[in-house]
Amino acid sequence: MTDAKPTAMWGGRFDEPPAELFKRFNDSLPIDWQMVQHDIAASIAWAQEIQAAGVLTKEECQRITDGLREVAQHAASLPGAPIESGLEDVHTWVEHELVQRLADLGKKLHTGRSRNDLVSTDFRLWTRECITLRRAELADLRRALIDIAAMHAAHPMPAYTHLQPAQPVTIGHWALAYEAMLARDSARLADALDRVNECPLGCGALAGTAYDVDRHRLAHNLGFARPSTNSLDAASDRDFALETLAVFAACAIHLSRLAEDMILYNSAEFALVKLSDKVTTGSSLMPQKKNPDALELVRGKAGRIANAHNQLLMLLKAQPLAYNKDNQEDKAALFDAANELSMCLRIASLVIETTTFDLDRCRARAAAGYANATELADYLVAKGVPFREAHEVAGKAVRAGLAAQEPLEDLPIGALRSIHPAIDEEVYSVLTIEATLDKRLAFGGTSPDRVREAADAARARLDTEIGVS
Repeated sequence: MTDAKPTAMWGGRFDEPPAELFKRFNDSLPIDWQMVQHDIAASIAWAQEIQAAGVLTKEECQRITDGLREVAQHAASLPGAPIESGLEDVHTWVEHELVQRLADLGKKLHTGRSRNDLVSTDFRLWTRECITLRRAELADLRRALIDIAAMHAAHPMPAYTHLQPAQPVTIGHWALAYEAMLARDSARLADALDRVNECPLGCGALAGTAYDVDRHRLAHNLGFARPSTNSLDAASDRDFALETLAVFAACAIHLSRLAEDMILYNSAEFALVKLSDKVTTGSSLMPQKKNPDALELVRGKAGRIANAHNQLLMLLKAQPLAYNKDNQEDKAALFDAANELSMCLRIASLVIETTTFDLDRCRARAAAGYANATELADYLVAKGVPFREAHEVAGKAVRAGLAAQEPLEDLPIGALRSIHPAIDEEVYSVLTIEATLDKRLAFGGTSPDRVREAADAARARLDTEIGVS
C-alpha cells in the first residue's frame, strides 16, 4: 500500500488548493458515504468494460477488481464516513483507497468515465435498493392491517364524515381502507422502479464516452433493465429521485391519516382503541397521562418527508443542461426521507400489531348519533317512497329522536307513523346494526361477508407481490 497524499480528481488545472471554508462547503463525503458499496459495484463493472475495450489487460482488470473488493471490505469495517481523510466525496475516497493499494494501476480505473455518470449510477443503484426495502416494510404494515380485517370482519365501529358520525362500518372495513392506500403506494413504487432502472454509466460527463464500451452489457451486469438513451440527459437526470420522493410523500400522508385516526380513537372522548405501552409515553408532570407519541411523530414526520419532495423540485427548477453542482444536494433529500419513512412504516406496524379495539365501545358508538338514519330512508324507498321524500322523513325522525332523547330504533311505532304512514313494525329489524352492515353487500362494501372476501383477496395480492407460494 502506498502513502499517496490525497488529491482532488480535478487538481491539475489549479495553482492553489481550495480555501478551507470552501472545502467544507463543497465536500459531500458525509452524505454520499451511504453509496460507497454501490460506487464500488459500479467501478468493478466499469473495470470489466474498459478491459473489453482494450484499456486494461485481463490481469490488470483482475487486480483492480480484487483491489476494489478489498476497499469494499475496508469500507464495511468503518463506523462511518472517514471525514478525517480530507477527501471530497465517496468517489474520490474509493479511487484514493484503490491507488493506495495498486499505485498507478488504480489511476486507470477512471478512464472514459466521469463523476457525473458515476454518481448518477450510484444514486440509481441506491434508490433501487431503497425502493425494495420500503416495499417490504409496506408489506409488513399491510399484512398487519389485513390481520385486523380478518379478525374484526363483523365487529361494528362508527365511520365519520366531517368528523361527525356517518354510518356504521366494521373494524375490518376500516383497516382495509388503509391497506388499499398502502397497496397503491407499493404499486407506485414498483412503477417508479422501472424508470430508476436505467444505467447512466458510460455517458461520461455529458457527451458519452470515447471508449468502445458495451453499455447494454454494462447495464445488464449492474442489474439495470437498460442503459439510459441520451448522455446529455443522463448526466443530470434526477427524475427518478423526484418520482420516488413523490411516492414517499404520498405514503407519508397516508400514514399521517392513519396516525390521526388512531390518535382520535385512543382519546378519552372516543375511547375506541387502546394503545400498547410499547408505543406510548407518560408525562413528567401529570401521572395519569398516556400519550400517543409514536403516532404523533408519524403524523409530524409526514411534513418532513413531503418537504423533501418539494426540496428536490426546487433544486431542479431552472437548472440548465447538463450537470450542475446543485445536484450534490439531491441525495440528502432522498436519504433523509427514505430513513424517516422507513421508521414511520415500522412504527406504524408495531402500533397496529399491539393495539386492541374496545369492541363494546365500538359497537355502542356505531349505534349512536343516528347513524342508521340512512337505513330508514332506504327502508321507505323500498316501500315506494321517492328518495328525496324518504330523506326528508328520515331527517324528521332524527329530530323526533333528538327531542325525545332516544335513538331511532327506540322511538315508538306511533311516533314514527305520525311522521310517515308507510312506516310499520318491520322498520325495527331494519334499524339494527347487523341489518345495516349486512345490507352493504355490493363489491367494496362493509358487510361482514364482503369484508372477509376483501381481506382474503388483499392477502392473496400481497402474497403474489412478495412471492409467497
